[in-house]
Amino acid sequence: MRPRLFGATASVAALALLGSLVTACGSSGSDDGTTLRFVAAEYGNSPATSSKAYWDELTAAFTAAHPGKKVEVTLYPWADVDREVTRLVKEGNAPDVALMGAYSDFAAQGRLYAASELLSVRAEANFLPPLAEAGSVGNTLYGLPFVASSRLLFYNEKLFDKAGAKPPKTWSDLEDAAKALKKEGVLYPYALPLGPEEAHAEALIWELSNGGGYAGSSGGYSIASEQNTQTFRWIRNHLVAPGLTGPVPPAELNRQDAFAAFLRGDVGMLNGYPSLLHEARAKGIKVGTLSMPVSDSLKDGQALPSAGVADWMMAFKREGNRELVGAFLEFVYEDKNLSEFAGRYHLLPSTVSASQASKDAAADPSSEQFLNALRGAELYPVNEPSWLQVSNTIKRNIGKAVAPSADPKAVLEDISREVQDITKQT
Repeated sequence: MRPRLFGATASVAALALLGSLVTACGSSGSDDGTTLRFVAAEYGNSPATSSKAYWDELTAAFTAAHPGKKVEVTLYPWADVDREVTRLVKEGNAPDVALMGAYSDFAAQGRLYAASELLSVRAEANFLPPLAEAGSVGNTLYGLPFVASSRLLFYNEKLFDKAGAKPPKTWSDLEDAAKALKKEGVLYPYALPLGPEEAHAEALIWELSNGGGYAGSSGGYSIASEQNTQTFRWIRNHLVAPGLTGPVPPAELNRQDAFAAFLRGDVGMLNGYPSLLHEARAKGIKVGTLSMPVSDSLKDGQALPSAGVADWMMAFKREGNRELVGAFLEFVYEDKNLSEFAGRYHLLPSTVSASQASKDAAADPSSEQFLNALRGAELYPVNEPSWLQVSNTIKRNIGKAVAPSADPKAVLEDISREVQDITKQT
């Protein structure tokens, strides 16, 4: 997964100035078990919001509690971090710990410690179940979920009031609301970002709302399932063809552009996550939040998972580093440290205890909505070693399935064939 869910979960762009190394503590790595090398994605979008400040504070506290130990932190933009860690691994210079968007390819290569080799039983058992499941290959946890987000349907309450639209619970409700918004001149009645930036996120949200998804029932992928085909056919016929998705074709509309339009007040509805809600409210936009409307063909009361995304901590095996890595990760996942990071970037903590603390402290009912959605969320199949390549294939092609002249079934079958070729090579 690339939460930017979809790649990073972070909704903010990385700093160009962080294309080079940013050292938070220490100056050089060592193999004597005294210096830990940590590579992480940058979550900030300006010097003022850079996550360097957080890691400076955390590593200073950690080294104060562990005399003689050092932590060297290197930050990369989200667009670069997966590639840079892969490069370091290939060069035989893997970091001790990395925070990025995918882990399973390294797990498949036997390069990662299992959580049970590093964490106490209590700490390992503290991860939210859907996140722990996504971080596991077989029954072994390799990808430690760090921060996460879930998706809810956002709607502009002012535009809804003006159009006389009602918050939708089903797809047909959503269509009716979109028609009312269009009649009032709303530029994007429903913003459908199926452009290559993060199309796999929007697609998964819709697939889940019809009982579909990416994962097969017995492992692997199920891209061209009947449910998925029905989903994209409905979107094409009921939203795209009638002009209810705005002036930009969905296959060309990226998430960041859709979010920017929402913040300008040009969007009636779109799927969003906590940081966007925070930005919108800071601009004075009244935002309603709902679970994603479901297909009218589903049985009444049928519970469906929301879409969730997580970013992953992973620890690389290196002679003599296990004890230091385990101590560092135990410290990172203490409630106060994890909650502090999640709060800075309006994301959700990945552990049961930190989530409960966040819920108890939340004055905003929508915060509890996001936390509840995450507990029952379905994530990308990040435990499939081929997921990075598969997700890129989906991002490049899934938008074609809703073009007015498209055959959704044929598009999904083409994607499925490409995915099969990828999995054979992985």
